[in-house]
Amino acid sequence: MLTEARAWEVLEAVPDPEIPVISVTELGIVREVVATATGLRVVVTPTYSGCPATEVIAQSIRDALVAAGGGDVTVETRLAPAWTTDWITEPAKEKLRAYGIAPPGGDAPVGPQPIRFVPKKLACPRCGSTDSVRLSEFGSTACKALYRCRSCLEPFEYFKPI
Repeated sequence: MLTEARAWEVLEAVPDPEIPVISVTELGIVREVVATATGLRVVVTPTYSGCPATEVIAQSIRDALVAAGGGDVTVETRLAPAWTTDWITEPAKEKLRAYGIAPPGGDAPVGPQPIRFVPKKLACPRCGSTDSVRLSEFGSTACKALYRCRSCLEPFEYFKPI
């Protein structure tokens, strides 16, 4: 039987299916790991309630822990409190940048926010230029937006702070 500490170590190697350079723990979606009499219970909070990767993530977690000797593994989805980009680890943000995705900057907004009519200038994860333009509010998933760098002309995704 795995200890909770060993289970966390195993989960550090489970990649996010949409961004395989970071693990589910680096993304901050694994909330709890609890040892039970017959195995483990893992609590996961998806990045948003409609995330299409939720079932794949749960199965990947279950498969990794069972293969490591975790016994009966149950994965529970918990929606509250909602996940925020503040839960992404700092090393994961650097991995996102190296992978070509601009990581969320600063803290997630709390409370009422002003409406921005001028889009935020983002640093291109490839060349570092802030001469970028938003092409679409949504990228390959709802939690990302699509930008293009005007300096190197490469498109890139931005992980929106939520």
